[in-house]
Amino acid sequence: MTLSDDFHVFDTTLRDGAQREGINLTVADKLTIARHLDDFGVGFIEGGWPGANPRDTEFFARAAAELQLRNAQLVAFGATRRAGGEAATDAQLAALVASGAPVVTLVAKSHDRHVELALRTTLDENLEMVRDSVEFLRAQGRRVFIDCEHFFDGYKANRDYALAVVRTAHQAGADVVVLCDTNGGMLPSGVRAIVADVLAETGARLGMHAQDDTGCAVANTLAAVDAGATHVQCTANGYGERVGNANLFPVTAALELKLDRRVLPTGKLTEMTRISHAIAEVVNLTPSTHQPYVGVSAFAHKAGLHASAIKVDPDLYQHTDPALVGNSMRMLVSDMAGRASVELKAKELGYDVSDDRETVGRVVDTVKARELQGYTYEAADASFELLLRDEINGNRARFFTLESWRTIVEQAADGSQANEATVKLHAKGERIIATGEGNGPVHALDVALRAALERFYPQLAALELVDYKVRILEGEHGTRSQTRVLVTTSNGQDEWSTVGVAENVIGASWQALEDAYTFGLLRAGLEP
Repeated sequence: MTLSDDFHVFDTTLRDGAQREGINLTVADKLTIARHLDDFGVGFIEGGWPGANPRDTEFFARAAAELQLRNAQLVAFGATRRAGGEAATDAQLAALVASGAPVVTLVAKSHDRHVELALRTTLDENLEMVRDSVEFLRAQGRRVFIDCEHFFDGYKANRDYALAVVRTAHQAGADVVVLCDTNGGMLPSGVRAIVADVLAETGARLGMHAQDDTGCAVANTLAAVDAGATHVQCTANGYGERVGNANLFPVTAALELKLDRRVLPTGKLTEMTRISHAIAEVVNLTPSTHQPYVGVSAFAHKAGLHASAIKVDPDLYQHTDPALVGNSMRMLVSDMAGRASVELKAKELGYDVSDDRETVGRVVDTVKARELQGYTYEAADASFELLLRDEINGNRARFFTLESWRTIVEQAADGSQANEATVKLHAKGERIIATGEGNGPVHALDVALRAALERFYPQLAALELVDYKVRILEGEHGTRSQTRVLVTTSNGQDEWSTVGVAENVIGASWQALEDAYTFGLLRAGLEP
């Protein structure tokens, strides 16, 4: 599908998104993200500010040789020429042309106080800077977008001057004039009213760039569209300076699913969740579990009342089909669970217990009793599946049985520490005693357990503990309070989580490890 130029989805993750605290992109990172964004189907990818720093200059040079964009056009970002100079001799504008990008975004001052205090020039000279810069780039064959920085604050302070900047850019040949809520202080009603007024007064094609300081960036972007804007600037996962920018994914999902605007190539919306998580991996930030549309919890249901309704019709408690954005519905099992929650979760895991009321009842009772003790199954699907399997089969799946375990932590006078664990097990008719050393008692216990079992179950060699969480549960016993441990294990392809609860962290860890190994062997196709 070739998208019409009537509406633009413009991504600025590589520039504005990269200003988020904690994000430091290499050139290779930027090229990878650009490929993901192009796969998603955005129309424009703003790559950075060539000439302002070596990394962005290198990015455009490598992009010309290495990027083969199928859906997007690459955009170079820069500023209008310097005050008192000429566009034809401005070094920054020359760098934008040299980047080879077919589209250029220029940031321009539209707030009178910023012109006088930041640029230290006159209001008339600022207008000439806008006109001269746009005309120069157009003469070089570039498509030009103008970002009117601090536009909404400037409009409130001096409406006539803010409108004059828009008119000047439009008349000089800018294809789009983007109204920027640079400080992120606007609310949707104000955005809608101002965008409508600017459109009526100038006739320019308008875009919206919203920061999220009031938590309204997505809503403000959609309000601008409602008022007539046909260009939206966003970042993947809402990355950006301070609290971030308008999030690309809920904006595009709302445009396609709620406003019935075709802004992505056909079929690309279903790539949304994958692309969101892939970009999070590149920037090395954990994906937000509660992000709209793409979060792992976006279509997760916990309350028993919800589950009962969803069992009849999923649309009763979901605003859209999660498959449309590449996500899926999840049922969470907790002490809030009812029979419907257990039935749906079992079905999700591949077990049909809809006609087995007795088993479902036992599972519900067991979950509620164990959650009262401190277990949590909404974060430990593997432990829940083992519990469910045990109730269906009438016995516990065991590849080994425990005789005893022991850990020793020895603290030396010099501060060094030694950790040792011993396990005594029975597996395949044999009694096994194994010891292990580690960088902590839990690690030593894990090493000992592997040493005991890998001779019988070589599949365990592929398992790796990838996450370990400890929480001291509320109680009245201080250091004797109940401890909950959550362990996430991987076989290199899949991950699963298990839970253990005990009065001490080692006992809780043993339970979680035992479940993790048992589940891993079942996942490998073995039967106890």
